[in-house]
Amino acid sequence: MPPIISVSKLSKTYGSGFKALRNIDLDIRRGEIFALLGPNGAGKTTLISIICGIANPSQGRVTVDGHDIITDYRAARSLIGLVPQELHTDAFETVWATVSFSRGLFGKPNNPAHIEKVLKDLSLWDKKDSKIVTLSGGMKRRVMIAKALSHEPQILFLDEPTAGVDVELRKGMWEVVRQLQAAGVTIILTTHYIEEAEEMADRIGVINKGEIVLVEDKAALMQQLGKKRLTLHLPQKIEAIPEALSAYQLALSDGGCRLTYDYDTRRERTGITSLLSDLRNSGIRFSDLETRQSSLEDIFVSLVRRN
Repeated sequence: MPPIISVSKLSKTYGSGFKALRNIDLDIRRGEIFALLGPNGAGKTTLISIICGIANPSQGRVTVDGHDIITDYRAARSLIGLVPQELHTDAFETVWATVSFSRGLFGKPNNPAHIEKVLKDLSLWDKKDSKIVTLSGGMKRRVMIAKALSHEPQILFLDEPTAGVDVELRKGMWEVVRQLQAAGVTIILTTHYIEEAEEMADRIGVINKGEIVLVEDKAALMQQLGKKRLTLHLPQKIEAIPEALSAYQLALSDGGCRLTYDYDTRRERTGITSLLSDLRNSGIRFSDLETRQSSLEDIFVSLVRRN
């Protein structure tokens, strides 16, 4: 099945000479949740803006379900819903009016039943007659999502959708995203909340300094790049790690009562057996041990630093 979004050799250079994107190649699969991660200034918003027709590319080509974003702009844009980082709404319009107006901008006929469903899904129904200016920041964010869904797009871009939203509401939005995916909508998500990508995404893309560093299935990424950490709890504190254990690069914490050892699950030997033997020979005993798989945040930080 062809990708629903195809980006080829895409670059963006601003008038100042700043190169925001460098030769980007990226395909988004139909019906997936794709998380795009990167530090501030990495090029995430620029990439989204070009795909959505807000900014012009300096070179390269982008197609949306086969429609070129330059030569067939209207057809490409009608397939996309965008929730930008910044809140842009008419402060003195009601929730119902502003969401309905957004639908009309795409030439869609009135459909009160659809607008009602969107508002109810986003817990906005009881605010439908409220003016935007009276809403909290989190509610305004939900209105932006409602506006993006008003014309029933096949693709939804969420650029930091839960910024400024409390944890409970954030999880509610995750559920809405899952429902949209189940209905066949393709989701592209940028977020600073790494746990959001870890929870939601099918695939992860990492962008840094305008270049795609990596694109991988989330499960494969966690398996390939993830390391494990062995933590040993000591019944008696030690002042320092014995020289005989220096090869293991152990870390001492918790006032000398905890040792941690990081190891790569891909290696033929993890070194745990020899570590435990050498601990015993050094006279160090432990009362408990635990292991933890490295999180997506650990992997992301490692990739950006390496890049």
